[in-house]
This record gives sequence, structure tokens and C-alpha cells, in this order.
Amino acid sequence: MSIQRTFLAAVAASLFLVLGASAWAGQSYLSEFEDLPLPPGLTEQPGGMLFESPTGRIVEATATGDATAAQIQSFYQQALPQLGWEAQSDGSFRRDNELLRIDIDGGRRPVLVRFSVVPQ
Repeated sequence: MSIQRTFLAAVAASLFLVLGASAWAGQSYLSEFEDLPLPPGLTEQPGGMLFESPTGRIVEATATGDATAAQIQSFYQQALPQLGWEAQSDGSFRRDNELLRIDIDGGRRPVLVRFSVVPQ
């Protein structure tokens, strides 16, 4: 019976990994920050910046689109913890020695989203 439980646990874990990976298949990511996904409806704008130094990297990027500020916030509240980012009390996210800020200008159409990553 324990072999059967072990087998079922292995199958369940494999299925979870496959389904989790397929959830990100076809997902768009920022070009300067390859592990930061873009919500549906947003398109990265040209002119992003990446600077790497011994203390960490600095990334700046912008995206625009038809999504609402609430949709964008909800997307990142769900997606970023799965990618190792921890929400901070000021609305930013921390992972390892990096701090991610996502500023959403929802008062304009199309919505404008600014991303910045700095070492901490």
C-alpha cells in the first residue's frame, strides 16, 4: 500500500509541475527582465534599461495596454509570489536582494505601467 501511495504522490507532483509550467506557456515577459511576466492586454514599450553591477541589477521598463489598474494589480498579486517575490507593506515586492516596484497610471488610456528593479 505504501508503494501505491508513493506512486500516487509522484504522479500528483508531476502533474502539478506540468500544469504549473503550462500555465506560463505562451506568457509574455519583459525583455529586460526575462522572469517578470506581463499581464494579458499589456505590451512592453521600447526604451527599457538594464544595468548590471557587482551589487545587483537595475531594470526599468514600461508597458501600456487596455487592462485596468485592478486587473494588473490582481495579476501581480497572484503571479509574483509563484515566482519567488514577496509582497511588501508599501506595495513593492522583494526577492533575494532585489526590490521590484510596479507603478500603474490607471487614469489614462491606454494604461501606463512602470517597472523598476533595484538592488537592496
